[in-house]
Amino acid sequence: MKRYSAFSLLRNALSHNRNWRPAWRNPEPKKSYDAIVVGGGGHGLATAYYLAKEHGISNVAVLEKGWIGGGNTGRNTTIVRSNYLWTEAALLYEKSMKLWEGLSQDLNYNVMFSQRGVYNLGHSPQDMRDIERRVNANRLNGIDAEVISVAELGKAIPYLNVSSSARYPVLGASLQRRGGVARHDAVAWGFARAADALGVDIIEQCEVTGMEIRGGKVTGVRTTRGPIASDRIGVVVAGHAGVLAKMAGLRLPIESHPLQAFVSEPIKPVLDTVVMSGAVHGYVSQSDKGELVIGSGIDAYNGYGQRGSFPVIEHAMQAIIELFPIFSRVRMLRLWGGIVDVAPDACPIVSKTPVEGLYFNCGWGTGGFKATPGSGWVFAHTMAHGEAHELNAPFSLERFSSGALVYEHGAAAVAH
Repeated sequence: MKRYSAFSLLRNALSHNRNWRPAWRNPEPKKSYDAIVVGGGGHGLATAYYLAKEHGISNVAVLEKGWIGGGNTGRNTTIVRSNYLWTEAALLYEKSMKLWEGLSQDLNYNVMFSQRGVYNLGHSPQDMRDIERRVNANRLNGIDAEVISVAELGKAIPYLNVSSSARYPVLGASLQRRGGVARHDAVAWGFARAADALGVDIIEQCEVTGMEIRGGKVTGVRTTRGPIASDRIGVVVAGHAGVLAKMAGLRLPIESHPLQAFVSEPIKPVLDTVVMSGAVHGYVSQSDKGELVIGSGIDAYNGYGQRGSFPVIEHAMQAIIELFPIFSRVRMLRLWGGIVDVAPDACPIVSKTPVEGLYFNCGWGTGGFKATPGSGWVFAHTMAHGEAHELNAPFSLERFSSGALVYEHGAAAVAH
């Protein structure tokens, strides 16, 4: 067995991938589908997977203008948590959390979900009052949450600066022990492979250039690979949702911003959890490779560039060094930017539209990655039945005209 394994390894190493079996097919687009999902990121692939798995709709195309994992799914800091303040948001993210907990088994693909805990720091008496309020709200919704004292923080995270002489003294934190991180590209690959196995066509390098709408109903899309017909289309394109909506004659209440992230050179294990701070506006975890994964807030300007600005980089570095002075000499390895679309209440839009058969899933802002499986699950239900599931019903487009907003800005500390 050992001899065969060594030979197999050598053979594949010298084959230049020629003998590797593709993880999913590369089909030509059909002329029509029962449903089309525009956007091959985590949310779009999850939508297609749950359409096939939960609702028996497998004649589905996922249209991706680039390649799988090349958008926001591969451009984030991988944090997963569900400790949001308002019940509507908390229950949707908690549904996602429960799916995360069984996702590797469900997809038969290791998404490297690590429940290492997420700490949200408090730096003032008001921060701590907000933390206690949120922890109590989480518990009422059946979501795990704890208030952690500064003494407990010092023991749990030895390198965190909990000195009373710090510029922003740490007074305590909230902790969700079930929170953690996952491998972002593995999530996309896992959903893509699983959806493909159920019959879904994943079509890369296929950009949607227009919408076909007749009599108030969607009938298909125009793409760089020709027209494709369908009377059921879900758009899940993160920061480009406004562009696709304009093709359908719609204007969404969202703005797109760059969001940066950074990783350091690999260092020995020093941080086995996720630490976030709203006051200094930075957050950090350590990857399995030893890199520090760092992020902060969005860039203030609107744009579609997958890059950020130096003032945000400088601010993020100041924040992390304030929390962890030991990191001051660590070299940064690389940085990247994703595009986030932000709604006025910092909550998503998962909704049907005034165009019959056309659905939009967008506005996740900086909280999109953690919602991946839950977002796909409720959006698949909405597309399959033509009506929202009770979990995403509060996140319809109609809330912006009715005034029934779910205002999560700052309610759960750093909104990532």
